[in-house]
Amino acid sequence: MRNQALPTLLTAGIAATALLASSQALAYNQGDFITRVGVAHVDPKSDNGSLANGAIDVDVRSDTNLGFTLGYLFHDKLGVELLAALPFKHDIRLNGDEVASTKHLPPTLTLQYYPLGGTGAQVQPYAGVGLNYTHFFSEKLDIEGADLDLDSSWGLAGQLGLDVRLDDNWGVNAAAWYIDIDTDASLNGTDIGKVNIDPWVFMAGISYRF
Repeated sequence: MRNQALPTLLTAGIAATALLASSQALAYNQGDFITRVGVAHVDPKSDNGSLANGAIDVDVRSDTNLGFTLGYLFHDKLGVELLAALPFKHDIRLNGDEVASTKHLPPTLTLQYYPLGGTGAQVQPYAGVGLNYTHFFSEKLDIEGADLDLDSSWGLAGQLGLDVRLDDNWGVNAAAWYIDIDTDASLNGTDIGKVNIDPWVFMAGISYRF
């Protein structure tokens, strides 16, 4: 009877060890780098304010481009991440007419919390808060002789995300940021008001841990 029980116990022990090793391999741990690449969509809020003392209503349209992040875990449950992207181009409607546009780069640095970090959970949610810097360039206004300029913006950002681990390194990712982006607008050097963009940014793609 003992001879029969011993192989069974050995088999169970090996299986448990393999399962534990697999779980630890999936775990996010201190010292990990995580990069994420995907399609990013910037969706400004519906009311972007007005210019020229309320005479001009502003409507900033959405845009989609390639986004990517690089993160580092300095603790099993805590990390930092930098969001970057290829330039977004937004068409701008003034009083309903699409007569302006701008490009921007929105690097965002966040401090992240991973509630399941250090565990073998295949699904790894995370949340973050941080700071955004948005640089506007290539502003255009379809009015002859008019020079539109949008100042760079600093603002707070919040983030929610989710990684679904496929193996030790690869996973699929979905994330969303809410970013406070307000820019002062000037026309031919004269201040004409503030544009409140305050977008949601959504990204879906793949993640890779190394």
